[in-house]
Amino acid sequence: MRRRSETVVALLLFCSAACAVAFVVFYAIEKLGRNTQYMGLALGGSLAFLAAALIVTGDRLVETEQIEEEYPLPDEAAQEQVDELVADTGRRFTRKRLLGTAAGLAGASLGAALITPAASLGPVLDTDPLTRTPWRRGRRLVDTHGTPLRADEVDPKTFYTAYPEGADHDLIGSPVIVARLDPGRLRLPRDRAAWAPEGIVAYSKICTHAACAVSLFRTPRFPPTQPRPAIVCPCHYSTFDPAEAGKVIFGPAGRPLPQLPLMVTAAGELAAGGNFSGPVGPSWSEVRNRRAT
Repeated sequence: MRRRSETVVALLLFCSAACAVAFVVFYAIEKLGRNTQYMGLALGGSLAFLAAALIVTGDRLVETEQIEEEYPLPDEAAQEQVDELVADTGRRFTRKRLLGTAAGLAGASLGAALITPAASLGPVLDTDPLTRTPWRRGRRLVDTHGTPLRADEVDPKTFYTAYPEGADHDLIGSPVIVARLDPGRLRLPRDRAAWAPEGIVAYSKICTHAACAVSLFRTPRFPPTQPRPAIVCPCHYSTFDPAEAGKVIFGPAGRPLPQLPLMVTAAGELAAGGNFSGPVGPSWSEVRNRRAT
């Protein structure tokens, strides 16, 4: 009976370890979709199996003593009895190595599961994904369906979301906002004079405050209060001026939106003239002191 209880405890601990490992797998492998329901079931199952193992251990394997009168004052004889009881309990375990292995594996796996979410705080060793983008000179701008964006199709007072042709749309450096402005009102630095053909500008769609998606283009419907177009992040209301190199004109963002140089191909399609003017997203560059490559 005791050996059977030890086997049950070991199986419960192994199940707890398996569930904890499953949580790490679901969290780490993006192809599985990082389904939060599965991750919750895995982590909850690990804790449930661990709790069941502790319950069985306490009920079936740990010696208990029942007395009807109060404990006497502690003395050396009583202490020796307690020590003997504890030692006797340990001697009663017949599968110490199995239980020790199972307990160690469950503890290590659950510990790994608990610290795994810390990986979402950002890469520690390999920081290249923070600075690498798929944009290169000559790479065409396409929509979500892969259709190239033509310069004559970019209407004023609206904006378009575009991606680098053939690249993963989910990369942080992929999406850009494209808008047409009055060329006479552009105030770009001298080295960016050729970055906005026909008044068409492109900026990273990732806000430099908290990496939210910039998704609003404000046109000046009321000139006294909104005298110029602006790109707005709806999450924390960081506002950027597309006519002045994406500089911050309102909100918590700490630096301008990175600008993508544009050119028009012989076929009239928009293409990148190079890479962004700076790192995409929040100011990781201020921490790592690196530029986009």
